[in-house]
Amino acid sequence: MTYYINKILSIAFADALARTVAALQAEGFGILTEINLAETLHKKLGVEFPAYRILGACNPALAFEALKLEDKVGTMLPCNVVVRDAGDGKTEIAAIDPVASMQAIDNPELKKAATLVRDKLARVIAAL
Repeated sequence: MTYYINKILSIAFADALARTVAALQAEGFGILTEINLAETLHKKLGVEFPAYRILGACNPALAFEALKLEDKVGTMLPCNVVVRDAGDGKTEIAAIDPVASMQAIDNPELKKAATLVRDKLARVIAAL
């Protein structure tokens, strides 16, 4: 089982980022955090790195349900979605597969909830 769902688009990074945020919103996700990894690496290490954003996406209703099922599942929230410059005018979008990340938790109800989140994230990626 792979741990992510991804797609490579032949569009500029900024356009892919905007499309990704819009597609997440259409599936009920908000962005809690946005980490500009290229900027952070430049500031902290003085290195150059291609454009790379980590979006901390959260669907509040589904997160609430998951927390009611397993109170420490917050250690695995929010769902990370990466938008990265893949070179040659291409941008890759990759989202965590929540089912894969929840394998360590022995809670069948939580696995069902993770499947709902995975389905939504898969629709986001497909919509791009």
